[in-house]
Amino acid sequence: MSAEENKARVRYFLEEAHNKGNLAVVEQLFDANLVVNGHRAGSDAVRQVVTRLRTAFPNLHVTVEDQVAEGDKVSTRRTWRGTHLGELETVIGRIPPSGKHVVWTGINLVRFADGKIVEDWINRDDLGMLQQLGVIPPPEQKAPK
Repeated sequence: MSAEENKARVRYFLEEAHNKGNLAVVEQLFDANLVVNGHRAGSDAVRQVVTRLRTAFPNLHVTVEDQVAEGDKVSTRRTWRGTHLGELETVIGRIPPSGKHVVWTGINLVRFADGKIVEDWINRDDLGMLQQLGVIPPPEQKAPK
């Protein structure tokens, strides 16, 4: 596949899975032995993450802001938007619905092999999202000297 085709496949995944909740695309696009951030996670992990996000944010919408591709790799800068209407499972525990609308960003780098994503490196601003939800306080602002 060309770099442009790989970029289109990533956009297709974000639109279908995150924006529409169509998890069937996970099998189409992700290798069963997917490695995420250096650890074997498998394609089930993708389904779980999308399901958790769409449960917490039923109106979740991801926008692709930038994409760069070279060879078998695609990097995508994206923005998530949604209203927190369902329980959110996080590494710090379950967060009950707050009704707050939040916006957070992330960048990832995926690698394709044989038409499927086999590796995904993700950097997402979950801290900023949790601060907007009021779960974690924002950093203290110091007055300039």
